[in-house]
Amino acid sequence: QVQLVETGGGLVQAGGSLRLSCAASGRTISTYAMGWFRQAPGKEREFVAAINWSGDNTWYLDSVKGRFTISRDNAKNTGYLQMNSLKPEDTAVYYCAAKRSIVSLRVARDYDYWGQGTQVTVSS
Repeated sequence: QVQLVETGGGLVQAGGSLRLSCAASGRTISTYAMGWFRQAPGKEREFVAAINWSGDNTWYLDSVKGRFTISRDNAKNTGYLQMNSLKPEDTAVYYCAAKRSIVSLRVARDYDYWGQGTQVTVSS
C-alpha cells in the first residue's frame, strides 16, 4: 500500500509561484508513474501533469504547458509540481496520484493511489 501526502499549497497572487510536493510512504514509488490532478468547486477532477517512473517523459494539460513543471526525486520517494505564472483559473484542490501502468496517464480513475489534496488559491 502506498500513502501519498501533498504539501505546498496556499494563497498566492496572480503571476506568483508555488511548489507542490507529494511525499510517498509505505513502499517505494520509483517504478510508478505519478500524476497531478486538480478539482475546482463544481467541476470534475482534471488532469494537470504526469511523469513516468524515471522522469524521462512528462505530459501536461495544454493550459499549463510552459508554466508548470512536473518532476520527481526517486531517492526521496517524492514528486513535485512547480507552478509559475499562476492565474486565478488555476485555483483548485490539487491531488497527486500514482499508478503502476504507464498507459492512460490522463485518466483519473486509472490511478491506484491518491493523496488527500492541497488547496491552491490564486487571487487576481
